[in-house]
Amino acid sequence: MKKLPTSFPDFGLTPEERGFAQRQHFYEWAGMDGARGEIWCYSDKLSYRLGETVRLQVSSTAPQFAIKLVRDGGSEVKILEATGIAARWQNTPDQCSVEGCGWETVFEFKISADWPSGGYRIKLTAEGRDGRPIHCDHIVIILPEGGRKQGRILQVAATGTWLAYNTWGGSNHYDGITGPDRNLWSPVVSTQRPWGRGFVVLPPDAPRVPLEVMMPPKTVPRHPHKEWAYATGHSKKFASAGWATYDSHFFRFAERAGYAVDLASQHELHFSPEILSGYDCVAFVGHDEYWTWEMRDAVDAYVDQGGRVARFAGNFCWQTRLQDEGRKQVCYKGRARSEDPVYKTGDSKRTATLWETPEVGRPEAHTFGLNSTRGIYAGWLGCAPRGARGFPIYRPEHWAFADTGLFYGDVLGAESHIFGYEVDGLDYTMRDGLPYPTSTSNAPEGLEILAVGMAAQAEWSADIAPEAFAMGESEVQEAAEMLFGEASSANIEKLKRGNGMMVNFKRGKGEVFHAGSCEWVAGLLRNDAMVEQVTRNVLTRYLGRS
Repeated sequence: MKKLPTSFPDFGLTPEERGFAQRQHFYEWAGMDGARGEIWCYSDKLSYRLGETVRLQVSSTAPQFAIKLVRDGGSEVKILEATGIAARWQNTPDQCSVEGCGWETVFEFKISADWPSGGYRIKLTAEGRDGRPIHCDHIVIILPEGGRKQGRILQVAATGTWLAYNTWGGSNHYDGITGPDRNLWSPVVSTQRPWGRGFVVLPPDAPRVPLEVMMPPKTVPRHPHKEWAYATGHSKKFASAGWATYDSHFFRFAERAGYAVDLASQHELHFSPEILSGYDCVAFVGHDEYWTWEMRDAVDAYVDQGGRVARFAGNFCWQTRLQDEGRKQVCYKGRARSEDPVYKTGDSKRTATLWETPEVGRPEAHTFGLNSTRGIYAGWLGCAPRGARGFPIYRPEHWAFADTGLFYGDVLGAESHIFGYEVDGLDYTMRDGLPYPTSTSNAPEGLEILAVGMAAQAEWSADIAPEAFAMGESEVQEAAEMLFGEASSANIEKLKRGNGMMVNFKRGKGEVFHAGSCEWVAGLLRNDAMVEQVTRNVLTRYLGRS
């Protein structure tokens, strides 16, 4: 394994700037680039069917711009290019991240019947006020045609999580400029705004969230990715969500490995669940933290009827609701009991909060075999920052590990760092050196635990003062209140230590393989041979080729 550095990277920030990047809210907004000028873009929808028209809402300080459209797959294919498109500056509401920008359409194009499904990156380029180019990147999903798709994989892009983390305009489900003091995150976010910088494209050297530092003793952990984002003008949340950090790497790998892959958004699961029925294998990757009840229903029905799901993703956590025909996403999280109107109704199961809360009562394990609150952080801040980095293997004889040469006790993906930054797990017990889910874990019957690594939902150390930590116990306190009604010491102890797992189970006529880690795609991005082999084993089996 390569030797890790023992000091944090230096991105040229002052100590004050590093502190701001670590703990304060920063975001992208119309007018932020001032004298240099800027161009921004979003589309009327997240995804489109063949024959539909993509409408782009563009606001630019330049009078005209050029556009380039490429399909971002196993190879990059240019689809469309145009120049001299007239543009203008469009006023933006202060609360655009909640309400939408409301810009008028500036450019549109029709999707040809021969365009293959996938992620299509749109690059807008104009001339800045200083004569240098200004850019904006956007992504749209082109859906497959209907019907049976034998031998093809359907990858579902984590658009719910993209929306939850998008910083453009000031507010998301984490930070914000709402409320009387303009310092609250918003339980409502809009699709009608540009993506934060770094959600669509990133340079190859952009850091990922898990720490690539072997910290010396008594070191206070930091967020290098946030420091990089602040130093380079990218979104604070670029490494937590988006096409560039997660979804694209699986899509490219699968096509280069010879698989035929189609792409859909999570919104299709909500509004058009029948899209799943044409596929033998459906894949979820990266960070898909936010789901609606209807999206889960679609996956559960698909598996029960014989579908096979490969989830190479972590942190399946929050229930959301969609409004305004899907243009707004709602999630009240820890504020649900005081603010969510659904919680106050006689039927509170649709409350937009944790799936595992008493009012919702639908643990994530019922769908994917693992729960978010029994997993959470690894290789991030003070949560196992010097941890395993990969999945410790307990059942190497399982079919998923064929042709890898793995042994009991090996750590899969340690060099490529596939374990983190958020993982899903279960309460479990050990018998004869093997892990088994406990009877209270909500695990599906017959679930096999293939790998287990350590994680945590809090930062604590005997040698570092609590006030030095960026998170400390704040998140585990909130989780304890949501799950158990109060953040007592006993309830915090139930949640502060967790794990990340790889599991496999059958349900109904179908089957699920779940590698519960956001960072599985790092193994594909970094060409980790054993991670690639496990991925191929799962996809090949679920397509009926073995």
